[in-house]
Amino acid sequence: MKRKTFILDTNVLLFDPLAMLKFGANDIVIPITVIEEIDKFKKDLTENGRNARQISRFIDEMRAKGNLLEGVSLDGKGILYVDIPDEKGNLLPAVFDSNKADNAILSTAMKHKKIDSRKVVIFVTKDTNLRIKADILGLKAVDYEPGDQKIDELYSGIRYIECAKKDIDNFYKEKKMALTGLKNTAGLLPNEYVILRDLSDRSHTALGRYDLNGGTIVPLLKGALEGVWGITPKNVEQIFALDMLLNDDIRLVSIIGKAGTGKTLLALAAGLSMTIDDGSYTRLLVSRPVFPLGKDIGYLPGDIEEKLNPWMAPIFDNLEYILGSGESSSSATGKKRPGGARKWQELINQGMLNIEPLTYIRGRSIANQYLIVDEAQNLTPHEIKTILTRAGNYTKIVLTGDCFQIDNPYIDSSSNGLSYVVERFKDQKIAGHVTLVKGERSELAELSANLL
Repeated sequence: MKRKTFILDTNVLLFDPLAMLKFGANDIVIPITVIEEIDKFKKDLTENGRNARQISRFIDEMRAKGNLLEGVSLDGKGILYVDIPDEKGNLLPAVFDSNKADNAILSTAMKHKKIDSRKVVIFVTKDTNLRIKADILGLKAVDYEPGDQKIDELYSGIRYIECAKKDIDNFYKEKKMALTGLKNTAGLLPNEYVILRDLSDRSHTALGRYDLNGGTIVPLLKGALEGVWGITPKNVEQIFALDMLLNDDIRLVSIIGKAGTGKTLLALAAGLSMTIDDGSYTRLLVSRPVFPLGKDIGYLPGDIEEKLNPWMAPIFDNLEYILGSGESSSSATGKKRPGGARKWQELINQGMLNIEPLTYIRGRSIANQYLIVDEAQNLTPHEIKTILTRAGNYTKIVLTGDCFQIDNPYIDSSSNGLSYVVERFKDQKIAGHVTLVKGERSELAELSANLL
């Protein structure tokens, strides 16, 4: 196979600081302009800053092994080069501004193509416009997609299975169903949800979940059908989601859905039930990435609570809705549930509820807690890994988000951390996933999500 040369853009390394190791036994070229751009991020306290520092350390380690201009071996995984412009300078047409960093990087790619026309040169960038420029110049350009999944092909977590009337009747009676003789069960994944449909009467159905341990389809939890904390599921997908959220055996839950499908509401209701009513967890920890167009909470006035309010308002809104306006008691424990204005504040004071930005999660060990990460589509795969590796014993992590509403400029609907987790964990018995389709917030919200 012909050796290839990959020219990496700055955004690729900021997205994945170990991207240099993922191009096989080929030549990996880092333009000097990329090093200069990375340097601008190294003091940032954001994920980009951490990635920039990791990149710098890695390249410095390679420098110690040899001359970067001449190439340094990446332990059998290719050769790393740092490229500086030659005396000919800019190789782009005059219409391209040579003072722009993007164009300087593009010029480096063109340089390598002109050095040897037989060489396969591939420019790797997550910048759509830069890929367009490269294509106009006759240079092959690709997005950096480390095993991502197209959003329209993403695992939904739900499957229809056609069966006879007697099979469904027996399922209700025996509380389980073997896969023998059933169609459309090939490749059934752990905790995949199924809708059993009567071949002779489509209205005759049953809902179940595939249990890998027993190799059978089992009924859903009672709470998933009846609801918790006054929140009753309004469609089949919500029933499935609530079953996952209430199931102690499923330690990692991912829920994807457009605005208004009930992702956050269901997760909070289930978390309150499992923490306060059942006592299965010591605390409900709710977090979401602070992604206000690039600024963190330090730019807002006030104390920590005042800084958090704008970004955590959706969480507070859902808690207010769940807790209602009056006081009630848990049927399971007899504990008094909070009521009145700012009901959630009482739970925070009691240490049962904690709401904080993801900024503070790095380095922690979170044990025996029900952790909800809202708006997880704004996280990179690396950030998601950081969160999941914080989980201690008996901790359940719930990731919710809408892969079509992404504010992070370095990721998209396919390469974000939430999609990444869904595909990587779909065959693990401690994980479950459901895609919510129908909006239930209001008729206006549903129409807006579909039409706009």
